[in-house]
Amino acid sequence: MAKSLDEDLEIVRELANVLNDTGMTEVELERGGLKLRVAKQVQQTVIEAPQAAPMMAAAPAAPQAAAPAAAAPAALPSSGEAVRSPMVGTAYLSPSPGADEFIAVGATVKAGQTLMIVEAMKTMNEIKSPRDGKVVEILARNAEPVEYDEPLVILEA
Repeated sequence: MAKSLDEDLEIVRELANVLNDTGMTEVELERGGLKLRVAKQVQQTVIEAPQAAPMMAAAPAAPQAAAPAAAAPAALPSSGEAVRSPMVGTAYLSPSPGADEFIAVGATVKAGQTLMIVEAMKTMNEIKSPRDGKVVEILARNAEPVEYDEPLVILEA
């Protein structure tokens, strides 16, 4: 028995509702000779929102509040080398909550010394100093998202 177009569209609507209700991004249904796949495109802009907030006309309240802190990476000091994030994740400036931070502005660091941690997919990745130097500025904020290649720390010889 052939189904009408209205019945097929109703199935698509129901599958789309399943996606919205569950947070899934794709669902596939195979029944008889009909194979139907419904997917929604997911944009991962949550992490980028604080950086883009000053240019957006209608940004959410939380990213606007974070915008002043995110604006700091745009104004890099004229001297020094930026240590950049090798991945997208969340920056942590200390090894555990309540512990002292790995580095402070004005501190001297050695090559290979841990500067901070970037958590990505539940994995803690130590960000190490590429060389000896003095910490001029810490651009990353504790427990805040960072983007790939975003400057985290400025080191001076």
